[in-house]
Amino acid sequence: MTETEKYEVIVVGGGAAGLSAALVLGRSRRRTLVLDGGEPRNAPAAHMQGYLSRDGMSPAEFLEIGREEIARYGVELVQDRAVDVTRGEDFTVVLESGRTVEARRLVIATGLKDELPKVPGVAERFGRDVVHCPYCHGWEVRDQAFGVLATTPMSVHQALMVSQWSKDVTLFLHTVAEEELSDEDLRRLAAAGVKVVPGEVAELVVEEDRLTGVRLVDGTTHAREVVFTAPRAVPQTGLLERLGAELQESPFGAYPVVDPTGLTSVPGVWAVGNAMGFAEQVVNAAAGGYRAAATINAELLIADLDAPS
Repeated sequence: MTETEKYEVIVVGGGAAGLSAALVLGRSRRRTLVLDGGEPRNAPAAHMQGYLSRDGMSPAEFLEIGREEIARYGVELVQDRAVDVTRGEDFTVVLESGRTVEARRLVIATGLKDELPKVPGVAERFGRDVVHCPYCHGWEVRDQAFGVLATTPMSVHQALMVSQWSKDVTLFLHTVAEEELSDEDLRRLAAAGVKVVPGEVAELVVEEDRLTGVRLVDGTTHAREVVFTAPRAVPQTGLLERLGAELQESPFGAYPVVDPTGLTSVPGVWAVGNAMGFAEQVVNAAAGGYRAAATINAELLIADLDAPS
């Protein structure tokens, strides 16, 4: 790859959304480059669930298969990061390695980062017996003793959701004050059989590499086998902001305004997967990458046909 090598499409991000877009673009005979920073959001998880035909597959295996598939169609994948981007006639992307590449279209699939509550034991157990998504992990931990570590009043919804997978659920309010819960919250929690425990959590108790409880700052310990918590989502929108993309606030951070294909407010730039929304699971992200790629291929085709001879 030379300093100014040109591509038709550059995909920034090598997760499910980016690889899916690259697969469709490669099969469409578009010269495509994928930039993979090597930090997939679901790396801590041993398996992924709910993806038809891939249920239970490890995220690492899923990505490896995806990389092999895009290579069959001539797509290039580089382990590097995009640190800057400018827009002229084409898009110029500066890589962390110092290289510069250009493309007619961009797919931003940079995802998001999860910032976990700073409670001892949470980060160490995350993806094992500390989890956040009941659709991802609920079946595997069903009927165990659940704790829900509140991070905001919205954690009430998480506690209600996980009660579908266990009838032994305790909501630890942690830094959320009791008065922040509405009467409707309390009614629903009681109807779901969720126990509410006020007080800040000091640490998770781990014995023989197994979560066994939640200890409060007052020293009381509650036996629990699984803890659900909602990390703070940090959208990776730096490149989109450099390009002037319009963002909109959500309860989970600011994400780009996109049309149904993932097209942002910047012509020629698509956002897919968790780069365009918090709730995109692997299967949704892959579908979003596919839609964006098909749209890009058609747009490039028409642009070339309509170009002056």
